[in-house]
Amino acid sequence: MKVVDWFLDRFRLKSAHRGIFERDIPEGINYFYCFGGIAFTAFLICLLSGLFLSFYYTPSEKEAYLSIQKIHEEVYLGKLMRGIHKWSANVLIVSLIIHSIRVFITRSYRPPRELNWIVGVIIFIIVMFEGFTGYLLPWDQKAYWATVVGTNIIGSIPIVGETLLLIVRGGYDVTATTLSRFYSFHVLWFPMIIILLLWAHFHMIKKLGISKPL
Repeated sequence: MKVVDWFLDRFRLKSAHRGIFERDIPEGINYFYCFGGIAFTAFLICLLSGLFLSFYYTPSEKEAYLSIQKIHEEVYLGKLMRGIHKWSANVLIVSLIIHSIRVFITRSYRPPRELNWIVGVIIFIIVMFEGFTGYLLPWDQKAYWATVVGTNIIGSIPIVGETLLLIVRGGYDVTATTLSRFYSFHVLWFPMIIILLLWAHFHMIKKLGISKPL
């Protein structure tokens, strides 16, 4: 903490943003209120480890699986970094589920925090899609057929299903175009959307505060 305090002091962050770094904690807060922060930390770990993996991953039909093998066998600490990416994603999803249950049980979704609840639900949905798009990237048999099944479910939606299927797959079959599209969703579109939604989520928490438990 001394290092953190030194850093904040040198950048004059603590004095300029005292309302963020020094806040009163309402009575009745317990460890179940920490899962939102745990989810945010897991997201940051996913983001950083994913940036490292992107140095070596090639999103092409011929090179995708080989690049994963290279990360495991040739890249220094590559297997560890991929493991961190995988398990931090699992922690992110589990933490979001527990966080959502806590918010629901304590009825923290009630006015004036209903918009923050809606934003949180959207974040959860986008995170699930983030995990789904990342599952295809190893481009092995398990990833391929899981994507076929998952996208078939999307295609079964009445009226708009076929259109959504073409958007997601880039065609009627899971091909190299699907891999490229999933990679774009996974490393660019979904993280960007999540970051924007997180900003809105934290902004509303700062303005409205934490809802006290029942």
